[in-house]
Amino acid sequence: MTALDTPDRDRDAGRSASNTSTLAGYEGCADDYAETTAPKPEADDQPALVELLKLVPPGSRLLEIGSGPGWDADWLEERGLAVRRTDGAGSFVQFQARRGRRAERLDVIRDPLGGPYDGVIALHVLQHVEREALPSVFAGIAAAIRDGGVFLLALREGQGETAEIGSKGNAYYVALWPRSEIVAILAGHGLDLHWSHSFAGRDGRWLTALFRKGTRA
Repeated sequence: MTALDTPDRDRDAGRSASNTSTLAGYEGCADDYAETTAPKPEADDQPALVELLKLVPPGSRLLEIGSGPGWDADWLEERGLAVRRTDGAGSFVQFQARRGRRAERLDVIRDPLGGPYDGVIALHVLQHVEREALPSVFAGIAAAIRDGGVFLLALREGQGETAEIGSKGNAYYVALWPRSEIVAILAGHGLDLHWSHSFAGRDGRWLTALFRKGTRA
């Protein structure tokens, strides 16, 4: 039995309270979330995806962590890329299945990521990973990317950690990270900053950054 076939009760055993609450919130809002997001990348994300296309040619294989409804994957696949769609919430996997897309449930903290990929995408999702766990998650992502491949992420910018209450009362854990700290951690795993953009978006300030692996002289 693979990690992706593990029954939910076994998969969820040992989760922290904050992680469990965050996932429960997303399990209950997939349809609402999809309805409130356009069927295309958000305006703040699209420049980042355009930058990604400059580094990965058609036919490249990407892993998307936190695929959600799958709008970004649709956009990339329309431009000739192959995207492995994954999400920690089964509700989003089911949502994509209903519209004819294949997605897999993946726990980015504990499940093997596979690869090597030409790139990994994690937009607006890794802010939910607890602070002490994110460096090891980054290590796993770096190991899953081939030399010369790319990593695109967007996460909350700032200091400390917080919890945000969703419309159905679930608490969503959020870690805030200074740009300099994220860049330094990823550089330690051989991922060098190629492009970045900081902007004020929903729920605060966001950092979107594109990294490349093995580009040092």
